Amino acid sequence: MNDLTVSLVQTTLHWHDPAANRAGLAALLANVLPGPGITDLIVLPEMFTTGFSMEAASQAEPYPGPTLDWMRQQAARYDAVVTGSVLTQDGDAYYNRLLWVRPDGSHTTYDKRHLFRLAGEHEVYTPGTGRLLEEWRGWRIRPLICYDLRFPVWSRNSSRAPYDLLLYVANWPQPRAEIWRTLLRARAIENLAYTVGVNRLGTDGAAQEYSGQSALLDIHGEYLAQAGNMQTVLTHTIKAAPLLEFREKAPFLLDADDFDLIGG
Repeated sequence: MNDLTVSLVQTTLHWHDPAANRAGLAALLANVLPGPGITDLIVLPEMFTTGFSMEAASQAEPYPGPTLDWMRQQAARYDAVVTGSVLTQDGDAYYNRLLWVRPDGSHTTYDKRHLFRLAGEHEVYTPGTGRLLEEWRGWRIRPLICYDLRFPVWSRNSSRAPYDLLLYVANWPQPRAEIWRTLLRARAIENLAYTVGVNRLGTDGAAQEYSGQSALLDIHGEYLAQAGNMQTVLTHTIKAAPLLEFREKAPFLLDADDFDLIGG
């Protein structure tokens, strides 16, 4: 298990303009990542092509669609996994779908399980029924989406199917920024895992304001890197040795309650 370099992409988004968002993100990445070999994992926000929109009928893209093609190009260019969620139509249903895209062009998906009731997301989108566990360059990674952060059972690590890195892509509004920071710390501590949260900036078409606060935390809930409220690609290398050493000294996951998630 080698060290892993992660890039957190925090930026404003153009409302309902996928082409502009893809172009802006490509330019931002090219400005800070000169080529392959710099990072292993690039994490984009939730619904990064449209903003957090409930207008699925007019804004959803087909699956597979142009954003998946764009993510394949970026993954190949930087020899890194690229992930983030996209407003997606698959068959007759709409999903808030995370795409996990590898440099070879292969990909997997995760559909957001917990749909944000306060915005009516549950009335527009179909919830996911299963979690995703990815292995990338020796690391086991659990990617989740925004509101999932509030539900510790869905995020729970276990000795049966452990992960090393937990990540959330989000459009988390500024009025609840302190809750975002608190829950990220809690999830890192209780799951004995490095934890990444990537949030957006700016104001969306529904007049919601976002202050970023993207962050990378260690297994003790301590900040290793913080983006504050600036547009940035925050790149940091997480170390395998401290994770393995602490889990050896304090095998708390072995004492965790054993349960099965229905539909998970």
